[in-house]
Amino acid sequence: MPDTVYVTYEESWHAESRTGGRELSPDEARARDAEGLPYVVVYRAPGREVPLGVRTVAWQAGFVDAWAYDGQGRRTAEAELRVRDDEGRLLLRRLLVRRYPDAGTAQDAVDCPRTAVQVSAAGTAWISHQPGGMRGDSLEAEVEVADGDLWMVRPRFDDWPALPVADVLPEWAGALPDAETPGWRRVPSRLRGPVDFDRVFRAGTEIPGLKVLDPVACGSVRVPSGVLAVACPDTGEGLSGITVEVPPGVYPMEAALVEVGEEYWGSYVDAVAVRLLIGEGPVAAWEMALGPGDDTLRLRPGAAFGFGTDAAAGAFGDAEVWEELRDLLERARRQGSPEHDRLTDSVVGMNLDGGSLDADLAVFCTGGDGVYPVWVGRSAYGEVVRVAVQTAGPDLEG
Repeated sequence: MPDTVYVTYEESWHAESRTGGRELSPDEARARDAEGLPYVVVYRAPGREVPLGVRTVAWQAGFVDAWAYDGQGRRTAEAELRVRDDEGRLLLRRLLVRRYPDAGTAQDAVDCPRTAVQVSAAGTAWISHQPGGMRGDSLEAEVEVADGDLWMVRPRFDDWPALPVADVLPEWAGALPDAETPGWRRVPSRLRGPVDFDRVFRAGTEIPGLKVLDPVACGSVRVPSGVLAVACPDTGEGLSGITVEVPPGVYPMEAALVEVGEEYWGSYVDAVAVRLLIGEGPVAAWEMALGPGDDTLRLRPGAAFGFGTDAAAGAFGDAEVWEELRDLLERARRQGSPEHDRLTDSVVGMNLDGGSLDADLAVFCTGGDGVYPVWVGRSAYGEVVRVAVQTAGPDLEG
């Protein structure tokens, strides 16, 4: 920490953009502290554009949030503290520390090493060391925290520590343990998908209750920008933020068909998944595609991130012209419109020729409304070779 640190006060703070609201004088900040109203303390060093750290205080709301930044503006640590007004104490509710291996590692990189700590008021802490970031396995444990380490006395306006949060872990959280250390367990990455989409695209594969048929070609998608978007083309919120970087190109789309055997209703054929063929090699591992702000630490067991739909539909398209493609799709759906002949039917939906946009939209039906994960199949070298969505059908995990 620099020898000379000074503070400024703001009315609010946006952690992502590192921008504050209206600047406050020290007297205004002190008055807001006394009244329990929100205010922000920004720790700065002379000659450094990026703050050292930031603390947001909101006594009436019962919380204190804090962040520490490195010189590039990446958050190295973030903490959530909760107020116990009856005892005038603060509980360190959550702590996340990132350890950037180099200057080129982005803050939200899935392979950035980090440690997460979540603490209950009862004194139990859940610790997750992720040396490989979201993409790697984690070492997790639950430990008991001594009462003296669990709480801190609620500071007065002038009595806060020099920085709101440090990029080091509390002593009781410990250093990165060995996998064999008693009390610690290895947990597979929550980013990795248990679903083997290749199975439903391989005719003859045995899946209980299903007969896997040959996949069916469903046209192709041009992605000139190299950023593939997967979202519902009809949901009002527009682009979901689920994107996958791929080499610019034209990619064939396939639908997985299965024959479902029903005891009372007889057999029927259903499309249960769609995929884009990005590369030639086999898939070595599947991983969940993430949108902005998605973090596997917030996933409940068995849950996944994905794109939302309230129209039982999804689509593959170029992210840079997504809105233009949606507008064109809306016009093309009108019978008699000049753009109507740009639509062609497929087994799972319809394809839109984007014409002068040099990009296309491949629309597919889902089994209903809800959230549908997007799975990225990577080769043994980490290259994207498939992008797939399970659209309907029975549980394909295992």
